Amino acid sequence: MVSGSNYNKRSFSEINVTPLVDVMLVLLIIFMITAPMLQQGIKVALPQAKAQSLKAQEEKLMITVTRDERIYINKNSYTLNELGGTLKALQAYRRDRQVFLKADKDVPYGFVVRVMSEIKAAGIQELGMVTEPLQEK
Repeated sequence: MVSGSNYNKRSFSEINVTPLVDVMLVLLIIFMITAPMLQQGIKVALPQAKAQSLKAQEEKLMITVTRDERIYINKNSYTLNELGGTLKALQAYRRDRQVFLKADKDVPYGFVVRVMSEIKAAGIQELGMVTEPLQEK
């Protein structure tokens, strides 16, 4: 026979999840703050110009030309000969037909013009040039 006092002394094996939830919420806040700072891309020294910055609504197609004349579409590397065909294939699936060109300031002007020519030959009519804001002295 089990007496009432012995029945109440039996322990329950429940896990208190409140500290776990607190830790997870703190981690979520930390990741939400640091994630936008972790944007990585191809590093180029952009020329400076006076221009207003554009508002980013959705991910744009970014073509980057590095100092050593390498061409990247977003983060994938292509040759000048592959650029036109790749852009035509990409534009078939995109609603937004706007492309941004980001070229290192030390790339020869002639090479940048050839890249722009390939972009136009791929049927892209809207081409934006990415620059850095002009630093006032």
